[in-house]
Amino acid sequence: MTALRLHKALYPIWRNDPGWKGVLTTVNNNTIGTMFILGAAGMFLAGGILAMLIRAQLASPRSAFMGPEVYNQIFTMHGTIMMFLFAIPFFEALTVFLLPAMLGTRDLAFPRLGAYGFWCYMIGATIMIVALLAGVAPDGGWFMYPPLSSSAHSPGINTDIWLLGISFIEISAIGAAVEVVVTVLRYRAVGMTLDRLPIFAWYMLVVAVMILTAFPPMILGSLILELERAFDMPFFQAEHGGDSLLWQHLFWLFGHPEVYIIFLPAAGVISAILPVMARTTLLGYGWVVAAAISLAVLSFGLWVHHMFTTGIPHMGLAFFSAVSTLVAVPTGVQIFAWIGTLWKGRPRMHLPMLWIMGFFVTFVMGGLTGVMVAMVPFDWQAHDTYFVVAHLHYVLIGGYVFPMIAGIYYWLPVLTGRKRFFRMGEVAFWLVMAGFHGTFLLLHWAGLLGMRRRVDSIEAGSGWEGINLLASVSGFVLAIGFGLVVLDVAANALVAVRGRRNPWNAGTLEWATPIPSPAYNVASIPVVDSRYPLHDNPGLPVQIARGEGFLGHPTRNRRETLAVSVSGARPDFIAVMPRNSIVPFAMAVVTSVMFMAPVWKGWWLMFASAGGVAMLAMVWAWAGGSRHDEGLLDAGRGVTLPPHTEISHPPGWWGSLFLLLADAVLFGSLLFGYAFLWTVAPNWPPPAILEPGTGGPALAAGGAVLACGGIRGADQAIRRGRAPWPGLVASLAGLAALGGAAWTVFGGTTHDAHAYDATLWVIAGYAVFHAGVAGLMALFLMARIRAGFISARRCGDARVVRLWIDYAALTAALGLGAAWLPGWLA
Repeated sequence: MTALRLHKALYPIWRNDPGWKGVLTTVNNNTIGTMFILGAAGMFLAGGILAMLIRAQLASPRSAFMGPEVYNQIFTMHGTIMMFLFAIPFFEALTVFLLPAMLGTRDLAFPRLGAYGFWCYMIGATIMIVALLAGVAPDGGWFMYPPLSSSAHSPGINTDIWLLGISFIEISAIGAAVEVVVTVLRYRAVGMTLDRLPIFAWYMLVVAVMILTAFPPMILGSLILELERAFDMPFFQAEHGGDSLLWQHLFWLFGHPEVYIIFLPAAGVISAILPVMARTTLLGYGWVVAAAISLAVLSFGLWVHHMFTTGIPHMGLAFFSAVSTLVAVPTGVQIFAWIGTLWKGRPRMHLPMLWIMGFFVTFVMGGLTGVMVAMVPFDWQAHDTYFVVAHLHYVLIGGYVFPMIAGIYYWLPVLTGRKRFFRMGEVAFWLVMAGFHGTFLLLHWAGLLGMRRRVDSIEAGSGWEGINLLASVSGFVLAIGFGLVVLDVAANALVAVRGRRNPWNAGTLEWATPIPSPAYNVASIPVVDSRYPLHDNPGLPVQIARGEGFLGHPTRNRRETLAVSVSGARPDFIAVMPRNSIVPFAMAVVTSVMFMAPVWKGWWLMFASAGGVAMLAMVWAWAGGSRHDEGLLDAGRGVTLPPHTEISHPPGWWGSLFLLLADAVLFGSLLFGYAFLWTVAPNWPPPAILEPGTGGPALAAGGAVLACGGIRGADQAIRRGRAPWPGLVASLAGLAALGGAAWTVFGGTTHDAHAYDATLWVIAGYAVFHAGVAGLMALFLMARIRAGFISARRCGDARVVRLWIDYAALTAALGLGAAWLPGWLA
């Protein structure tokens, strides 16, 4: 088949709906990724404007530019936007756009999940911006430390908007992480084994797992702080058995890994671009991958780095100080690998390379100040000063924004199909470098002179006046530089001349597609045998376009791509992808109502929208699958494979597995909080503790056994072509027993008397919620069986439900056992 005929066959299958309807219904990664990039870039501009307002306020002593109330909202929203609405969403957006083409597949693993995550992000970001314009934006800092953020000290809705809005927005990050992990592991070109993965894909795999394990503690902290504000559940009130330090532990369990969640994608961009600019291959590929994994693991041992001044034991100080210093080792491995790559190559100083050179200078300086604040004696002096503010910006702007700008310029032909024509980028680079170092190098000095962070004005005669004036002037130079970057990218994207494919002579597969990438990314799934397939086989783009790879003949008129085995990258099954759908957008809207209704105490609306989310989720799931067995299908190149509906572990099982990983971390964080308060809080547990008796434990034990055993019996019956109803009914009865066991905790405590009671309510509520979700899934499976979607061959749905029921039973048994433990010990 010629390339043109194959394109004409694939385009109608994969294209978006026409007009504005297509914007709301698209599930295509290229469209979602483009809109995601534009949305995150808009948030960067908003955060930058707020930064300039801050610098204008601090440019002169006792400035009347804005009052403390407005300043606190501006300062809080600047940090919130840059950390939550720009940094993480921007690299997720770039990954959503690039990853399928880079891996040689047609789309991400769960296209509707990507669309849902994008709309959650856009709606949540809009809510935060509208709150700022309405004067009800959060004003307690982007870290929301209690007791400042408690209802006693922040009685308005400002803090509620932050807590619920950020929790809602983080759905986007969790969804993107699940998509990335499953896509990298299962959806790749044939022959692209793990040691042949593009280095950027390796980095994003590591980062996605970090998101799944770092975000849940923050989500838990936000939810229980909102419960304290709404229902007086005293998790952070010392007089009622709580402790405000619990928030700091939960927040920084997320917060410090987030620094590396932000840095590692930038490192992935550098590792992808630098060899191309140096006209060589990456030095030490295996060492770089190992360093990225090591950095990810070590980052979870650093959270107390931010709490050195809170009075923790000296042994803890020594341990976390040592780990904080140790992260320099994998970081150094990556930097030396990049230097070695430059050394063995012949670097060309194109614009992306300029930004990478700026990264080297700036990030190394920021890393050195990071080692300084890792030293406990110095941190005691510099903590909460502008020295820490300057260090943070050196790491985040120099270590993240500079490489991301390099990435945008490097992949601009893939994004737009155009080559650079206008040359404002070089001027912008030098303005940014001068403005950045002029701002934050001076702020290190101000911090060493004692200037506290989060101050809304400076006093005359403090010695900081001249420093802040020069920093503010430099800050506006920096803003002009970033503005020129945006203008340059927009001009080149919109009006520059069309460019040729692969202008950089790169070796990875995203340059094998026509530019800009078509909706289906690759016309056929290629076969590769190296890390740089375009260098080893220059004719590969033509072979892909002519359909000489897998699935090169779209005879079944549906969206299909190929899944491979995890390690060997051998053809495994054909994944049938969903068509365009309005459901992800509708579900994002209803989910936003569910999250934001409690801000105005709209509890009935919250529960109604929760029911709406459940119904839309069932509509979502019902659209997949098949009512008849298809058997082995032609995948091309003489290979026949089953569709994903006829394998034991379909994509939904893999997605559920990693979603439950995040859920398990949230559950572990809940038990951590329970153990922390039990250890350090006064009067814990209170004299009147929960007596477990025998009824609750018996219900929990029996329910767990019945739920797990029942679903296993049903699964085996389906696979053998027998009636699964007895097993499913038994499983439902077991889940009901687990819910009943959890209700015994509600009956034995009051939610607002003591932090111990409040914690037990959350544990029991967690068990009831998951038993309910698993029960709904079991009922949904029953309906699917009755409708003819399930057979001995099409048994994947049963495996997915089994996974969720097992998880609900296990966590209920562990959580309720922990709740009853004090009574047993007494």
